[in-house]
Amino acid sequence: MYNFPAYISIVFVLTTFLTVWLFYRASHNSKTTLIILLTWLAVQAFLALIGFYKITSTVPPRLMLSVLLPLFLIVGLFMTARGKNYIDSFDLSTLTILHTIRIPVEIVLFWLFLNKAVPELMTFEGRNFDILSGLTAPLIFYYGFVKKNMGKKPILIWNFLCLGLLINIIVIALLSAPFRFQRFAFDQPNIAVLYFPFNWLPTCIVPLVLFSHLAAIRQLLIKGIK
Repeated sequence: MYNFPAYISIVFVLTTFLTVWLFYRASHNSKTTLIILLTWLAVQAFLALIGFYKITSTVPPRLMLSVLLPLFLIVGLFMTARGKNYIDSFDLSTLTILHTIRIPVEIVLFWLFLNKAVPELMTFEGRNFDILSGLTAPLIFYYGFVKKNMGKKPILIWNFLCLGLLINIIVIALLSAPFRFQRFAFDQPNIAVLYFPFNWLPTCIVPLVLFSHLAAIRQLLIKGIK
C-alpha cells in the first residue's frame, strides 16, 4: 500500500478535508461539528496506521464497527427532536455542492484499481456510476440555488437518484472487501479501505455524503427551497 504514487494519497487527503470543510460550512460554521469531525479523522488515522483494520477475520470486521458508528449517529439524529433541529439547520445549497467531491473520489478509486487495491467494478469502468452525482451537482446548485429557476421536485428527485447511486457503490464495496461475507472480486479485492488514508472513505466521506442526501431530502419534503 505504501508503494503507491504519492499523488493518490495526496489527492485523497485533500478531498477528505474539502468534504469536511464543505460540511462545516453547511453547518453554518459549527465549531462543535468541526471538532467532532477532525477528532474522528484523527482516531481513524491512528487505527489504520497501527494496522487495526488489517485483521479481517473478526465478526463483525473491525472496519465495519467504525462504519456503523456514524450510521447509528445519523439514525439517532433523525429520531430525536434536537437531532432534527440540527439537521434542519444545515444550508441546503452547500449540502448540494458538497457532492462535487464525488468526482475526485471516483478518480482516486480508478487510480487504486490501476494499482490493484480495489476491483474494477468499484470504478466508473465497472458498476460504479457515482461520478454522475458529482458531475451533476454543480448544475443542481446553479439552477436550483443561484438562478432559482428549478423547483423543489427536480432537486428532490436528483437527491433520491444520487442516494441510489451511493447505496449501489456501498453494497459493491462491502461485498468486494476481504471479509467473510465477500461475494465479488476475489482476484482483486477491495483492500484499500483497510489502510490510511483510504479508510477515511467509508468512515468519514461516505457518512457525510449520506447525511447530506438525507438532510436535503428531509428539508425539501418539509420546507422546500427558499
